[in-house]
Amino acid sequence: MTIKAKILFAEDDPNLGSILNDFLEVKGYEVTLCKDGIEALSAFSKNSYDICILDVMMPKLDGFTAAKEIRKTSLHIPIIFLTAKSLQSDKIEGLKLGADDYITKPFNSEELFLRIQNLLKRTKHQLEEKVTVELFQIGEYQFDFNRRELTYKCSTRKLTSREAELLKLLCEHKNSILPRSVALKQIWNEDNYFTARSMDVFVTKLRTHLKEDESVEIVNIHGTGFKLTGL
Repeated sequence: MTIKAKILFAEDDPNLGSILNDFLEVKGYEVTLCKDGIEALSAFSKNSYDICILDVMMPKLDGFTAAKEIRKTSLHIPIIFLTAKSLQSDKIEGLKLGADDYITKPFNSEELFLRIQNLLKRTKHQLEEKVTVELFQIGEYQFDFNRRELTYKCSTRKLTSREAELLKLLCEHKNSILPRSVALKQIWNEDNYFTARSMDVFVTKLRTHLKEDESVEIVNIHGTGFKLTGL
């Protein structure tokens, strides 16, 4: 059975929203239609999606602001902006926020469909490439994510699945900050006080596992997240 790609679609024009919703469902996608940015963020927090299509000009919360919030928890999900504006400054703003595509109204539904297809293919290819990278060098440590093994010289330690997932995320964000919200969303599937305290416990455990190499450190970036140094 083919798994349908899930689309989060936010559009405040009820006629356009209904037409595109029906069109995309006929094309084989599973669509969640939202009438404003607040509704879109609420849906995003409760479900997983493969791509987001956001109208820029929406009541309560505009598409740019919604995208900014989405990017706090998902760095890689494709985002397409829909807008009635054709100003270059708006396109630049959208790209700065991490948009993958930008379509100016009016547009052809088939064009939107093709752009969605291309983005989903590209994202799938990038994820497949990423999966092959499962060995990480952390200072004098070697981390094998598939085996959940952390090796220092001749000594190997078996990590728990959650320790391995967190360490992998830290390695993938080398030389940059891993936002707390991203880790909580991807590993614990929710961001609240209790999951945040749980993550702090796992960070402490990883620091203990990596203490043999003094050049390696997991730095706490206050109010933001963590940074693994010494890679």
